[in-house]
Amino acid sequence: MSDNIDALVRALPRLFDGLLITLELSIGGALLAIVIAITLGLLARFKNVWVRGAARTVIEFFRGTSLLVQLFFLFFVLPLPPMNVELPAVLVGILGLGLNYGAYGAEVVRGSINSVPKGQWEATTALSMSKAQRMRRVIFPQAWALMIPSLNNLLIQLIKGTAVVYLITIVDLTAEFNNLRQATGDVFFTYTLALIVYFGIAYAFSGLMTLLERRAKRRLGVGVRPAPVAPDEKKEPAA
Repeated sequence: MSDNIDALVRALPRLFDGLLITLELSIGGALLAIVIAITLGLLARFKNVWVRGAARTVIEFFRGTSLLVQLFFLFFVLPLPPMNVELPAVLVGILGLGLNYGAYGAEVVRGSINSVPKGQWEATTALSMSKAQRMRRVIFPQAWALMIPSLNNLLIQLIKGTAVVYLITIVDLTAEFNNLRQATGDVFFTYTLALIVYFGIAYAFSGLMTLLERRAKRRLGVGVRPAPVAPDEKKEPAA
């Protein structure tokens, strides 16, 4: 065990560098995914059949193909003629994660918007709101509170998905743990530690999403406890 600890101490600087890469992939991929999810989720509700059809095609394509194959395509195929587009490995990882999980998130966005009670839609019509005002001021804030729990699950899956990005030559946390395993020769020690670290990352991000959900509900007045009312004082009998 002492040999394992010594190897871990020597590997800490590299593990920290790998952790930074994993966080960069997680945060960058999550931000891109939410932008894609909201954009495609809204476009998938358009009445125009061409716009809606294009959005559905993109969603189904990235949901129906493997994240690993998408990463390989972006990293190995794009630089080839006639495209000749060569991207940094980290950017490829962010793009792959954002496109893949953004497609899943688009269904969450669309479903959450459809779940807003019909009365809310009718109220915006009665107030003569434009479509943009209706969505921005009434519908989307309510849908946002509904979609956060599902987006939280997707965020955790995205963090775990970063573990496959090292296959396109990115030296992330998983790659550094593999190097640690080779240095120690102890599979149990290395991957138990890796599980704990990844759990800590996912738990921290999940806590932030929970705070975001509470804030969204508080702004809507949902789940807010009413202020306590003081009990009526006993009236003294009249003289």
